[in-house]
Amino acid sequence: NTAVGNNALDANTTANNNTALGYDSMTANTTGTNNAAVGAYAMAANTTASNNTVLGAYAFDANTTGGNNTAVGYGVMAANTTGGHNIAIGFNTLIANTTASNNVAVGQAAMAATTTGATNTALGNAALTTQTTGNNNIAVGQNALNLLTTGTYNIAMGNNAGLSITTGGSNVAIGHLSLDANTTGASNTAMG
Repeated sequence: NTAVGNNALDANTTANNNTALGYDSMTANTTGTNNAAVGAYAMAANTTASNNTVLGAYAFDANTTGGNNTAVGYGVMAANTTGGHNIAIGFNTLIANTTASNNVAVGQAAMAATTTGATNTALGNAALTTQTTGNNNIAVGQNALNLLTTGTYNIAMGNNAGLSITTGGSNVAIGHLSLDANTTGASNTAMG
């Protein structure tokens, strides 16, 4: 183990192969292994989770047992407790995530409201930003599926694509502003 910073890895008992750099980084870790945490309070609450890579102050700081995650940026995945197999890159991405797994969020505030929604992909600033529990959605482009909350199986590609969809499901929107007025409609396809 490598620990640099006040209280870094200070609760460690039998864990090994961890790197903690920063004030209170991995301070609660006891048996979690193969983690890397860089930044003040990075992975601060982690106890037994393993195989996480965290870079950024307050990133992943509530995580206790969620493993196999990658979090890069200030406050990224800050509320995550047990969610695993997530990738979050960018300021405040997946910040509300608690237990959801298998998500990919890249871009400022991408999937910021997601709590338990799983198997989603959001690439672009504010993509899927208000989604809370929706599953199996793909949003590529700034503000793509921006207002979606609980809808499932939607695909939106292009800036503002599917912008107003809130609970609709199984929609495909490809192109700038495609399906931008649709809110709850399902099984629609728009290109252009």
